[in-house]
Amino acid sequence: MAKKSVSDLKPEELKGKLVLVRCDLNVPFKKGTTEIDDDTRIRASVPTLKYLLDSGARVAACSHLGRPKGGYEAKFSLASCAKRMGEYVKQDVQLAPDCIGPSVEKLVSEMKDGQLIILENTRFYAEEEANDAAFTKKLAKPFNLFVNDAFGTAHRAHASTAGVTEFLKPSVAGFLLDKELQYLDGAIKNGKKPLAAIVGGSKVSSKITVLTSLIEKCNKVFIGGGMVFTFLAAQGIKTGSSLVEKDYIQTAKDAMALAKSKGCELILPVDIVVADKFAPDAKTQVVAATAIPDGWMGLDNGPKATAEIKEKLADCKTVIWNGPMGVFEFEAFAAGTLGVAQTLAEITKKGAITIIGGGDSVSAVEKAGLADQMSHMSTGGGASLELLEGKVLPGVAALDEK
Repeated sequence: MAKKSVSDLKPEELKGKLVLVRCDLNVPFKKGTTEIDDDTRIRASVPTLKYLLDSGARVAACSHLGRPKGGYEAKFSLASCAKRMGEYVKQDVQLAPDCIGPSVEKLVSEMKDGQLIILENTRFYAEEEANDAAFTKKLAKPFNLFVNDAFGTAHRAHASTAGVTEFLKPSVAGFLLDKELQYLDGAIKNGKKPLAAIVGGSKVSSKITVLTSLIEKCNKVFIGGGMVFTFLAAQGIKTGSSLVEKDYIQTAKDAMALAKSKGCELILPVDIVVADKFAPDAKTQVVAATAIPDGWMGLDNGPKATAEIKEKLADCKTVIWNGPMGVFEFEAFAAGTLGVAQTLAEITKKGAITIIGGGDSVSAVEKAGLADQMSHMSTGGGASLELLEGKVLPGVAALDEK
């Protein structure tokens, strides 16, 4: 996956060039407003944009936001993102009235060296997700070269992630995308051993491909979250009213057999925090994983399970974490997830490489205030999962080889 990156382009090659950058500006808004709730994704694009602007390039950033139903919708406009981005790059950033067409071409042609504009939401056109050739050609038309810095959408073959590479050369990875590939792809292919993965989340069905892929490559795999109970059921253990995917019991058995054949240690929690209902104010107790009472549901790892994870991670050199250990949104069931975050922060200090693979795990680490103590926090949920599964991401495959 040695792809050309923006760092391969010298400032003198960039000066005066018209550059289209695919960012991931799909930020959450405060409920019912267009006020940004979390600007992590905007900040993540800044190093690439700054490098291009400081080199004298004329830059237009494009992105999707939300799921518009086709056509302009004010609540999905990138206006707030343009304003916030301006604060980070220290210039007024104009929002183009569209992402294609004469108005955009005029605006781009009038740009000065070192100037940034943001194109309006690419998903106001259904052709974006269809990777329609005519739309793609219009999107690429005003520009000389392309930089993809949107790892979160690199697993989708859309016009703005993959299609434009056919019309713009060079097409390279931005700093963020490059870093994601180095960490996630690098950990799987060349990570220092012992290599461990912690896979949480509620369903075996949504994680089985990544689980299988990790079992084949890792020395240790820890299972947490709701998936645990399908694995316990596969061993004939009673699980009370915990979440069990009956259709995936055989899948869990297959995963355990695979781990045995590959010499991968598959670790399930030895104790569980159970509750009498799914609610923040539920009655709780800690029980052995083999002794879940009827009518009670498991919602977090118990303290012994957390201690065992800490002990077994102590000698690991590379650790990938994807998915929480329990319902960490409820304080009563957050200890298992926060315990893992704490352990990873400690082993990072001792030289281990720790990679947080997107989505809820990232939220949990941020909630614990430990984000800056991990080696890498991935910005892409679905994309990081697909990369860990060993899949080729279309938005990456389309970029120029080094």
